Amino acid sequence: MHTTSYSVVHSDEYADTKKAGVEHLYAIADGEVTPEEGEPEVIFCMDEFGPLNLQPHPGRQWAERGGKGKDRDREPRPRRRATYTRPHGVRHLFAAYDLAKDQLYGHIKKAKNRSTFLEFCRYLRSLHPLDVRIAIVCDNYSPHLTTKRCQRVGTWASANNVEIAYTPTNSSWLNRIEAQFTALRYFALDGTDHASHKAQGSMIRRYIIWRNKHAADERLREVVSRANVA
Repeated sequence: MHTTSYSVVHSDEYADTKKAGVEHLYAIADGEVTPEEGEPEVIFCMDEFGPLNLQPHPGRQWAERGGKGKDRDREPRPRRRATYTRPHGVRHLFAAYDLAKDQLYGHIKKAKNRSTFLEFCRYLRSLHPLDVRIAIVCDNYSPHLTTKRCQRVGTWASANNVEIAYTPTNSSWLNRIEAQFTALRYFALDGTDHASHKAQGSMIRRYIIWRNKHAADERLREVVSRANVA
C-alpha cells in the first residue's frame, strides 16, 4: 500500500515539473521572462491535426452569397455528398505555432510517424540560424519521444540546438496550438465536402496563408479566445 501511494506522488511531481517547464517557455515567448544563457529564444507549439478524411464536414462555411443575392454568372454551390467508403486514405497536417511571431506553419503528409515528425522539426529548425536555440512544445505521442530502441529524436535535438518540451499526459489543452486548430477547423473545414486530398490540402494551405496575413482579424481572435477559455 505504501509503495502505491509513493508512485502516485512521484508521477504527480513529474507532471508538475513538465508543466512548469512548458509554462516557463511560454513566459519567455510572452516577454515576461528574459531567457538565460542556454535557454530557448524561439518557442514553437507543435502537434498533428487529423486524420484528414474525404468526407462531408458539418457546420457553417464562409461562401459566396446564394439565393436572391447570388451572382448570376456563378454556378450553384455543390451539395454535400453522402459517403460510405474511404477509398483514398487519409492525410495528416503537421503544424507548428510560433508564439512570438503569431505565425502558423503546416505541412500535409500521408503518414504520421517518427520520420515525418523529424522531417517537420528540421523544417522548423531551418527557419532560424543554428546558433538560435529553439524549443518545440509537443505531447507524449510515441513518435515524438526518444526511446531505447530509437533515439533519433533526442540525438537530432542535441545536435541542432533544439529543446523538445513535452506537455504532461492528458494535458493537450496546455499546448497553445490547440486553439489554432479550432480556428482552422472553423474557417477552412466546417461545411466543406472536398472530393480529393489535393483540394482539401489546398484549402488548408490557403487558410494558413490568410491566417498569417490577418493574425489580428477580429473573427479569428474571437474563435481563438473562445477555444482558449474552453
